[in-house]
Amino acid sequence: MEARTFGPVRFIPGPNKGKYPHCHSLFIEGAGILIDPASDRQRLAALRDNHAIRAVWLSHWHEDHFMHLDLFDDVPLAMHAADAPFLENMESFLDGYGITDTKTRKAWKPLLEDIFHFRPRQPDLLLEENQALPLGSVTIDILHTPGHTPGHLCFFFREPEVLFLGDYDLTPFGPYYGDRDASIADTKASVRRMQRRPARVWLTCHEKGVFEAAPAAVWNNYLDVIRQRRNALLAHLAEPRSMNDIVAAWIAYKRPREPLAFYRQAEQSLMTKHLEELMHEGRVVLEEKKYRRL
Repeated sequence: MEARTFGPVRFIPGPNKGKYPHCHSLFIEGAGILIDPASDRQRLAALRDNHAIRAVWLSHWHEDHFMHLDLFDDVPLAMHAADAPFLENMESFLDGYGITDTKTRKAWKPLLEDIFHFRPRQPDLLLEENQALPLGSVTIDILHTPGHTPGHLCFFFREPEVLFLGDYDLTPFGPYYGDRDASIADTKASVRRMQRRPARVWLTCHEKGVFEAAPAAVWNNYLDVIRQRRNALLAHLAEPRSMNDIVAAWIAYKRPREPLAFYRQAEQSLMTKHLEELMHEGRVVLEEKKYRRL
C-alpha cells in the first residue's frame, strides 16, 4: 500500500495491509501529531528523525496500535482517560483483556515485550468528547466512541472532511468487543453514530484503510457479523457445550491461528460477550459448566 495525503492528514500504511499485529498510522502535518504508531517501524523512525513530532495520540490502548510507541518515549502521549489505566503496567494490561488464567498470562508477556515493545506509559494529555482542537491548518473533533474499548476515540478532521474510525475498521472480520470492559451494545451504537457523520474520506486502522466513497453497504456488512456470530453460537448450543467446546468451534476466527494462546483468548472473549447477552435475554442457560440453548 502507498502513503496517501488528504490535506494535512497523511495516511501511513502498515505492513501486510495493516493486518494484525500492525495497523495503519496517521501523521498530521503542521500539528506534528502521530496517531497510532504501529505501522511500518522504519517509516515511523524516519518520521521521528525528519519531522517535529509534538505528540503521539492513541485511538485506544491495544497492542497493535502502540507497537512502536517505544520510538517516542520522549514525546507527550495523549489518549482517553478510560483507556489510560491499561498501559500503566503489564498486569493492568492483561486484566483489561480479562485474562485470568495464569498460563495464558505467562504466554502473553513475552509477546507483548518482544513483538509489541510494551513499556509502561501514562498519558500526558487526556482527550475528551466535544473537544474541538484548532491545530494550525486543521481543526480536530474528538469523538468518544466506546464499545471496542471503553475509551476508544475517533477523530474528525474538519477542513479536509476526513473521519478516522480507528478500530471500527470496516473489515470482513467484523467488530472486536472481547475486552473485559468492551460492549456489544456500545459497539453497535458507536458504529452507527460514525455512519451518520458526514465526511468525504473515511480512514481506518486495518486492511483497506481508505474509503473515498460513502461505504454504506460496508457499514451494514460490518455490523451484521455480530448477528452472524450470535446465530452461529446459538446453533452450536443445540447440544450442551463447555467453554472449551465453544472455543474449539472457532465461530469468530474460523480456524486456529498462531500464536494460539492469543487467539484462543480472543475467541473465548468474544463468545463470552455473546453468552452473557444471551443468558441475560433468557436464550441460554449454564448447567453443570455447560451452556445450552433454550
